[in-house]
Amino acid sequence: MTEYRRYRQKEACYFFTVNLVERKRKLLTENIDALLGAFQAVKQAHPFRMEAVVILPDHLHALWTLPEGDDDFSLRWRQIKSAFSRAIGTGERISKSRTQKKERGIWQRRFWEHLIRGERDFSNHLDYIHFNPVKHGYVTKPDDWAYSSIHRYIFLGVYSPGWTIE
Repeated sequence: MTEYRRYRQKEACYFFTVNLVERKRKLLTENIDALLGAFQAVKQAHPFRMEAVVILPDHLHALWTLPEGDDDFSLRWRQIKSAFSRAIGTGERISKSRTQKKERGIWQRRFWEHLIRGERDFSNHLDYIHFNPVKHGYVTKPDDWAYSSIHRYIFLGVYSPGWTIE
């Protein structure tokens, strides 16, 4: 298990899973610059600290720490999804209900969030994020996946190169 003491009680830290509607599409990795641009724009307007992230072709996992007294992660995700959707081409299937609401058919409407409740919880989710590309069969070692914060954590000495869950 990874020990990383970045978790702070007074600042809320959350784990997220965000999915595409069409899970077989590769929109996130095929449009990585648009996604990273959306993250940057929203972080400037509504600050948060990206503790960890892994971006897979059809979903992503992230750990965010929000400023003290600010728990509006829904606004941030809504704006990230919107900015990404505007930045990429059209062509996805759009359901009747989404058409009526003038929505694109890229993202699942909801996302999964979990409030991190201590060091062990933070560490477990950090490991989960970084191991996810291996779990889904994209690579054999977490640090072989380009779209992951594991590279920063290896640089910081939190993980060793070639780290894996045993």
